[in-house]
Amino acid sequence: MRFQSKSKIDAFGEVFHPSEAVEPILAGPVRASLMEWLTEIWAEDELREVSLAPRKRAMFHGAPGTGKTTLAHHLSARLGLPMVAVRPDRVVDCWLGSTGRNLGQLFDAARPMPDGDGPVVLFFDEFDAIAQRRVSGARDAQREMNSVVDTLLQRIEAHAGFIIAATNHADHLDPAVWRRFDLQISLETPGQFERERILARYLRPFGLAPDALSALAMACETASPSLLRQFCEGLKRNLVVGEKIGWDMRRDAVIARVLASIEPHPDLGKPRLWALGIDDAAVQRMPWPLPDAAAVQAMPDTAPEAPPDTVVALRPAGRVS
Repeated sequence: MRFQSKSKIDAFGEVFHPSEAVEPILAGPVRASLMEWLTEIWAEDELREVSLAPRKRAMFHGAPGTGKTTLAHHLSARLGLPMVAVRPDRVVDCWLGSTGRNLGQLFDAARPMPDGDGPVVLFFDEFDAIAQRRVSGARDAQREMNSVVDTLLQRIEAHAGFIIAATNHADHLDPAVWRRFDLQISLETPGQFERERILARYLRPFGLAPDALSALAMACETASPSLLRQFCEGLKRNLVVGEKIGWDMRRDAVIARVLASIEPHPDLGKPRLWALGIDDAAVQRMPWPLPDAAAVQAMPDTAPEAPPDTVVALRPAGRVS
């Protein structure tokens, strides 16, 4: 697939291709909102008959590590489009007027070519870096940032393609920028069922029986998907390298090392597992050594029963033109 000025689009961030996407594990309300959005995109012709068009701009907001980038990539894959994850440091410039020019070049490079070459999904992470609230009567640097927001508003309004933005600080965004997005979706930390599925996914090829997995997920309440993944990968990393280094490989020693090496984000609070450490009852219920996933029955990802609002399947989609 070719894009207009591909070297230019690459200069602003990393290109994520549909084949590289991973399906996120989402809470019911978020999954329902996304299903509604995808369905209306696929129903473009029917919407046109009632003088409407599919929405093309979405804002994801929530605490760090809640999977905003993963979700944006998954959505772009369902649309059959590559996603450009725009890096703020490649747009924001210290020279007067340069940031606005960079934004203009980015949106020009993302525009589909007249001969039919495909569009991309623009994904702005840390969006508040370029879309912060404007200040009246501003001077010098703040006046320049006001100008950047003015340019951003114009380019968003004129862009015909898909735009997804993500921020950890929704209250820092300029209200006019917020209104330019058709959907605003809050990504919260996962619930108990989602935590079980996330832990089961990232523990593989190891696994836990349902009661032990449920206890561990409960001990990780308030943990972000990112923290859960770090915990599981830390366990597996210790199991691989620990004996080579000569570490104590008993369960409590391994888990204590893992918990000491990763810290929950301050905005989310400290899950019980991190507060109690190896004294947590969930740790005491974990079998050791960890069994293979194949030997564990009724893993959450394959269990027949699940809360109804968490199992809405995202229909596969072809490329959107």
